[in-house]
Amino acid sequence: MTSAPRVRFAPSPTGSLHVGGARTALYNWLFARRHGGTFILRIEDTDVDRNKPELVDQILEAMTWLGLTWDEGPFRQSERYGLYREAAARLLAEGKAYRAFETPEELEAARKAADAAGETFRYSGAGREIPVAESDRRAAAGEPFVIRLKMPDEAIVVDDIVQGRAEFPAGSLDDFVLMRSDGHPLYHFSVCVDDVEMRITHVVRGVDHLPNTPKHVALFAALGAEPPKFAHLGMILGADGKKLSKRHGAAGAEEFRAQGLLPEALVNFLALLGWSPGEDRERMTMDEMASLFSLERIGPSPSRFDHEKLAWLNGQYLQDVPDARLLELARPFGLPRRAARTRRSSARSRSRSSARRPSSSSRRASPSTGTTPPSTTPRE
Repeated sequence: MTSAPRVRFAPSPTGSLHVGGARTALYNWLFARRHGGTFILRIEDTDVDRNKPELVDQILEAMTWLGLTWDEGPFRQSERYGLYREAAARLLAEGKAYRAFETPEELEAARKAADAAGETFRYSGAGREIPVAESDRRAAAGEPFVIRLKMPDEAIVVDDIVQGRAEFPAGSLDDFVLMRSDGHPLYHFSVCVDDVEMRITHVVRGVDHLPNTPKHVALFAALGAEPPKFAHLGMILGADGKKLSKRHGAAGAEEFRAQGLLPEALVNFLALLGWSPGEDRERMTMDEMASLFSLERIGPSPSRFDHEKLAWLNGQYLQDVPDARLLELARPFGLPRRAARTRRSSARSRSRSSARRPSSSSRRASPSTGTTPPSTTPRE
């Protein structure tokens, strides 16, 4: 790597820090630490209808608990609207974007017509044909509009570090909306403007964002910037093979914390949900993980969240917790001093007599599925 990377974790305060977001933050953090880079925290709070401001502090507290300290930020997109408006005005002036004046009713009618014909709705591009002078006049008169990006006519290829090459044919994406006439930016626009302004070199995020990537590549080009390198992480599934959700048990960092889970155990567990250190080892400190971390060793397949494995790993860490910290951990659960010590002493005894690490064959089976402890391993 020729220069130190700059990466970002960009949660939205529409929910708490779930395990998928925590893993994304962790991988960005590990990558930055591995290469002497910069880990940036950005709060994407432009969705005014769904944002819950109180969740920002909750997310920051969860990240601090996990040890994911950031080098720059937190930056809030809601405080950067001037930057987005300047970028939109520049794209309009350069002819790379245009105003479109269709009403919501007109667009809905076009969608219904496409559905009736068995076709996928795509914006017609009619706004491209409006002369600039007319567009300026209508905007000055107060007619509502949106600003759309002129998508290129050629195919867009994304060489993803994790998922491999993906090609999006020419014409498969329509001219998408960047900003409304009230100056409110939409997600794709604010994300790319910030990535350019923050000099992001690598975007590490969930695979659900992969379909958005050709839009971002086109937008980076319009903004006159080289796109960052992309690494899209496979989904995290429950034990039943379905997308992880509340029905599978705890799914948020604060929930695991409330249950008494050690942050180092959760971080260790999340690191192995997709990434393989390339060594026959199960338990690692954050510094050890950072020294071994590589985006190229992340598997593209979904990972399964194994609660039993997490409980087993937490038990391993509990055995080394000093008494003073153990008492602090036990206090929220109302455990008296003697009970807390007795419980840990019992755990140590069971560990010496019967606890085993998961077998090497289990660990090596698939770097993206995690591992499951043997049935004889005691749960802590």
